[in-house]
Amino acid sequence: MRITEKSISSYPWYLRPFFWHQKRKYGQVLKPALIWARIPGLFAAIALLYGVLDRKSSPINPVLRSLITVRVSQINGCRFCIDINSAMLAKRTGSIN
Repeated sequence: MRITEKSISSYPWYLRPFFWHQKRKYGQVLKPALIWARIPGLFAAIALLYGVLDRKSSPINPVLRSLITVRVSQINGCRFCIDINSAMLAKRTGSIN
């Protein structure tokens, strides 16, 4: 099955701020986000859950949170998630800017 890219405007309005943020942060909307957004309710729920877990006021140290997300990504076998979460871990430990 071939997955074709849909226009951003064809996604629900409540997902567009997420796409805008990705474009601002990474220079483009990431393909996995476009694929995940094909099930908008699930996508929004996961984004909300991640936002709650990774908030600045979390009692868990940011480095520990990043280690956990990298490990969960490894367990799930998501190479994209491992890559992006590892980059966040490196940023939080000061390995990269």
